Amino acid sequence: MNSAGSVTVLELGDLTLPALWLRDACGCDQCRHPGTGQRLVGSARVARLFPDTAVTRHEVADGRLTVVFAPDGHRSTFDLDWLARNAPGRAARTADQSERGRVLWTSTDLPAGPPRVAWDAYLRSPVAMATALGAVSALGVAILTEVPARPGMVLTVARTFGFVRETNYGALFDVRIEPNPTHLAYTGAELAPHTDNPYRDPVPTVQLLHCLRTAGEGGDSVLVDGFAAASRLRDVDPAAFETLTRVWLPFRYDGPMTILTARAPLITLDDEGAVTQVRWNDRALQPPDVGPDRMAEVYRALAAFAAVLEAPDLAVSPRLAPGDCLIFDNTRVLHGRTAFQPDPAGGGRHLQGGYVDMDGLRGTLDLLRRDGGGARLVPTAPPPSGVPVARTARAAAPAVAR
Repeated sequence: MNSAGSVTVLELGDLTLPALWLRDACGCDQCRHPGTGQRLVGSARVARLFPDTAVTRHEVADGRLTVVFAPDGHRSTFDLDWLARNAPGRAARTADQSERGRVLWTSTDLPAGPPRVAWDAYLRSPVAMATALGAVSALGVAILTEVPARPGMVLTVARTFGFVRETNYGALFDVRIEPNPTHLAYTGAELAPHTDNPYRDPVPTVQLLHCLRTAGEGGDSVLVDGFAAASRLRDVDPAAFETLTRVWLPFRYDGPMTILTARAPLITLDDEGAVTQVRWNDRALQPPDVGPDRMAEVYRALAAFAAVLEAPDLAVSPRLAPGDCLIFDNTRVLHGRTAFQPDPAGGGRHLQGGYVDMDGLRGTLDLLRRDGGGARLVPTAPPPSGVPVARTARAAAPAVAR
């Protein structure tokens, strides 16, 4: 084994490997449970027990790096390919949900609307499933077509990739004209692009809307990439952007049996200043609870963002057909609709919706991409009799599949 002297940072070709990081990343049976793979020695314990960790010896052979640490003499082995992908400064941000790791879009980028994947292909082909879920992860939106236009199917779709989040609206909710509506969504009125449930903490992260019937005229969906809108606001009005990232505003819902409140910034940033969430809903936003000296600043910022959101080039307007199931990131994509009239003959526009947490979608997507054919996918609850479920994970592929 080569002598490295005693170094706190090991330089290996173009890799810079701090000794404490290597000790923390060790995957041996003493550091991780051999059955579950879960850590037995976590980062805090490593930092507390081995603050003066150094590499005393190292050897590279057969595509692996073996190191011996001081002061405890622990020995660790790492695949060089793994180090090349995961060394400090190189690791892919697999859990990064910010604008930095996503594909921002306007209507020019999606002239035909969101990517579409046929339901039958989605169920039978892991490639098609990864295509659809990958579009939701990267673009924030996708449409499954030809999903049977039957009540309750939105839950079947949801359970193919995640756990249904039940709210005061139920496990699923109907979006249609109601005789005595308790919500504007249950009328034929136009709905400006918005995110759902901003008065919750946390907000539902993935939303599904399954079309059972269309309106005779009107009722077209309207979608806006909130990350693209926030990016534009940052460019055209940096002061307004900063205000909406720093000032927490109140949201509220008063229902017959439920009162929900939350305070949050309209635009949330991560530690490096990248947008991670947009929370925009004029119907639920309450008058700002800031001091009088900041009131003009906040109202000016709200007006500036509203003006950006109304830019025609930001919106796409797909008309959902019966069987189309829209799946989108509710922390990013704003959705709305054009106005429509009730059908005098009965029926009329009818969507069913539901919510799923984003970690379920991304976890399923990672499973599909992880190892060709090695993973097995099952829904979180049994689908109706006769509905097949994708079982074998393979690599993800093209942007559109049927």
